[in-house]
Amino acid sequence: QLVESGGGSVQAGGSLTLSCEVSGYKDSTSYNHYCMAWFRQAPGKERELVASMDANGVVRYAESVEGRSLISRAYPKKGLNLQMNGLKSEDSGMYYCAADRRRFGRCEDNYYGQGTQVTVS
Repeated sequence: QLVESGGGSVQAGGSLTLSCEVSGYKDSTSYNHYCMAWFRQAPGKERELVASMDANGVVRYAESVEGRSLISRAYPKKGLNLQMNGLKSEDSGMYYCAADRRRFGRCEDNYYGQGTQVTVS
């Protein structure tokens, strides 16, 4: 189960930290075997990857957020955070926490949470 929080309305140039509470993994070791990610979807657009972290700790960011975002795993509660700075209006959308269905994957086949809305004005 994936439960997102931390969304809201923010002025352009501001910052937000999104959090995802993750359950269903036996322990932190098991949790670390799965790629975790944040996706977002703006109205009328397809869902896109914002940032991901795989089982080897390799991190990927969308070009549009690189340099002003940080994805991290949270312990001991097995969470996932996304810190975003210098927010722009184009960052607005529904943000989804994602967990790969397979061990050692690349977040290409995921479970998703219900999402948290981010609005930048």
